[in-house]
Amino acid sequence: MAIPVVALILAGVVLFLIHEPVLFFIGDFLVVKDKLQPVDVIHVIAGPDYRTDYAIQLYKEGYAKQIFFTGGWCSKHKVNHSEHGKERAIEQGVPSEAIAIDGTEITTTYSEAVRLKESITESPIPIHSVIVVSDPYHMRRARWTYRKVLGDQIILQMAPVPFEQLPYPNRWWTNWESRNIVRDEYVKTVFYFARYQFSWGPLRDWLATFDKY
Repeated sequence: MAIPVVALILAGVVLFLIHEPVLFFIGDFLVVKDKLQPVDVIHVIAGPDYRTDYAIQLYKEGYAKQIFFTGGWCSKHKVNHSEHGKERAIEQGVPSEAIAIDGTEITTTYSEAVRLKESITESPIPIHSVIVVSDPYHMRRARWTYRKVLGDQIILQMAPVPFEQLPYPNRWWTNWESRNIVRDEYVKTVFYFARYQFSWGPLRDWLATFDKY
């Protein structure tokens, strides 16, 4: 009987030693962060103010000469995202001529990418490169989505908001909000592959009824 008990104790010790690296890996897999180079425009995926603030920081550091805000009225945040982003940027010293907005209602990350593509197509000034700003755990799905919509013609750089500027920690399993974010991102990533890559006809139409941010 002693051998099974020792084995259980050793297994418990091993699990204790490796559980944190495994949990970090689960979260870190979702994070895509590029080494930034100057681009034509910074696009802020509609969301909390810390995304806007980080985009403003990147603008002031010289990574782009224009910030692009998308999103209409948002019942969750009780603001018009594009207008609110523009106002916040102007308050922090960004000139209005350096700000572009699209107030179309946004329901998904995919629709954000579509609005960006249309803005690029309609822009009187050629746009060849973009920095995309969003939450860290959003970035892998966002990169896949933007690359699918924009194609390979646009240079795409992903700039997640640093964890030290977020209201939740990178030790995601210690915080209920970040636990929900990580869980939802894995679910949404699977959904996006099914919705935008592997579905057609009635199945695609049915999956579209589940579109959400």
